[in-house]
Amino acid sequence: MRNFQSPYFRDSSDSEEEEEIDLAPYILAVRTDELEGLVEYLSDGEEVRPADSLEMLNADESSDSDDTYAEEDDSQMSDTSLDSDSDGQAEDAINGNKDETAKATTSTGEGTSEEGLARRVIDDYDEEMEEDEVIKAIITEIKKPRSKPPDIQTEDFVVDLSFHPCEDILAVGTSVGDVLMYKYSNETNVLSATHELHTKSIRCVEFARDGKTLISTGRERSIVVMDAETGKFKRFWESAHDEPVYSMAVLGEHLFATGDDDGEVKLWDVRERNAVFSLRPVEDFVSSILANQQQQKYLLLTSGDGLLTTINIAQRKMYVQSEPYEEELNCMGMFKRESKLVVGTSKGNYYTYNWGQFAYHCDAFTGPPASANRMVPITEQIAVMAGEDGIIRAMHMVPGRVLGIVGQHSMAVDTLDISGSGELIASSSHDNDVRFWNVKYFEDFDSIKYNSKPDKKTLKHNLPSSQRTNARDFFAGLDD
Repeated sequence: MRNFQSPYFRDSSDSEEEEEIDLAPYILAVRTDELEGLVEYLSDGEEVRPADSLEMLNADESSDSDDTYAEEDDSQMSDTSLDSDSDGQAEDAINGNKDETAKATTSTGEGTSEEGLARRVIDDYDEEMEEDEVIKAIITEIKKPRSKPPDIQTEDFVVDLSFHPCEDILAVGTSVGDVLMYKYSNETNVLSATHELHTKSIRCVEFARDGKTLISTGRERSIVVMDAETGKFKRFWESAHDEPVYSMAVLGEHLFATGDDDGEVKLWDVRERNAVFSLRPVEDFVSSILANQQQQKYLLLTSGDGLLTTINIAQRKMYVQSEPYEEELNCMGMFKRESKLVVGTSKGNYYTYNWGQFAYHCDAFTGPPASANRMVPITEQIAVMAGEDGIIRAMHMVPGRVLGIVGQHSMAVDTLDISGSGELIASSSHDNDVRFWNVKYFEDFDSIKYNSKPDKKTLKHNLPSSQRTNARDFFAGLDD
């Protein structure tokens, strides 16, 4: 979900005379090239290492999202907070290797200086000494080398992005109405084509299931169906909606659905000149659209007025609508072989529904206080979440538990997508960048049994995909 209501979103039609927004309070990270030579200190004044050994320094600690957990002692994030009885060997190893740690760099997320490759703090940890199966798996994965494409920096705001289902191609929609096609690899990203599809900002961009077609929507209310290889238009609707499209979902080989800023949803067939049908079941923006892969019986909508709406596709009418929630419903995903639906909200709450029973949730849990803007399921039980605090977190959805930080941006995350292979996540932020995160390791996590009680400390724990590989950031306080 792209937060078009956000004060930071801007596109080509916005007036240049608008008041500038002070972004300083929302910057969560420090760029090391600007702070070269500075030194990080612990609370007691002890010198630890040069600040340029970290690319992203405790971004989540500077966010307001951690205020809820103020009862946790900040000293847990230091090496000295490790429990001396249960992890004494690891603490000694850390204290004995600070000099080596100070030489390492995490600029690529892999600890890639020559000294860092020779010795890393994480190498001193023994996963077999941990009782928690999740922690064991994460330690093992952090020790493995991990590769991903470099970041992409664009001249214009990135509004939406979509992975090609079969090839290493990423489509990036921008605020000036262009779609940029990148061929990505672990070594480099190549801009292979630029398609000027809309006169105003892109709102949504998605590849069709076979990857041969690209569908995009623009703020000028048009929808373009384009041949992904040649760039030729297959279908063009000039005034597809009365209001700009807010969300879109590809449902099948020829079908896709769109929802606009005013609560109207339409179903389209690329072979037809007009929409298959249209309904206006809500009065606020349609934040996300979803349909199950097996039956394609129901079309589900979340909206800004706090409603989960279900439409019977065959009958072309509303099936059921939930009780209203006092918060925006922003995103959703299916889990447990499409038997469970989980919805994320603007207040960081998550509601679980049994499939087919959408009137009221059967379970609920509270995640990070930041708004849940985007949800991408990556296994049958785990999803990657992104929100206003710029932190991308992995969460076990059934039952609810925060697993840790997958990655981070310095500003709010606008959009998120997963590659066809399930190996990479791509995310974009307000600072015009696209970042990749390698999440292949989550495939091995589904067989692990999780405690039903969420662990609040994992809000600060870094998973193997995170660019921050300083081991103390992850393991501090685990044995408390």
